[in-house]
Amino acid sequence: MALIKTVRGKTPQWGKRCYLAENATLTGDVVMGDDCSVWFQAVLRGDVHYIRIGNRVNIQDGVIIHCTYQKYPVNIGDNVSLAHGAIVHGCTIHDNVLIGMGAIVMDNVVIESNSIIAAGAVVTKNTVVPSGSVFAGTPAKKIKTIDARLTEEEIKRIADNYSMYASWYEEE
Repeated sequence: MALIKTVRGKTPQWGKRCYLAENATLTGDVVMGDDCSVWFQAVLRGDVHYIRIGNRVNIQDGVIIHCTYQKYPVNIGDNVSLAHGAIVHGCTIHDNVLIGMGAIVMDNVVIESNSIIAAGAVVTKNTVVPSGSVFAGTPAKKIKTIDARLTEEEIKRIADNYSMYASWYEEE
């Protein structure tokens, strides 16, 4: 079981059928929905503000989720994939979004549904990523618009795969 720590009277909570890797860390005001997975060495620090995570979210190896004290919480919708080593800080991520490996999403960013943030991108403070966009680069800029249906299908495929992977780790 993951390291779960109560901070300032708040204890992380999660829904049904969630997988939490043994060396993942969840602290403070973290609330996660059903069918989520938090993988090895991921850190979700709800110590300075809250973190809210929807259903079918996979938080892959080495992801860091944190907030800005009394200013910017983290809100993540449904069917979101946070790929290996991503940093998500004080932002809002809507449904059906893929955050690529090593991407950084900064304070007060809003990523609208059916969008992709490319691997290694840095989405700077106060950026709004319109629905159906692919953002890449440093600082991240829109590089193309994609069909929302295709994006949703691809992101759903990744979420489905991570639900399957998590089932491989169920304790017997």
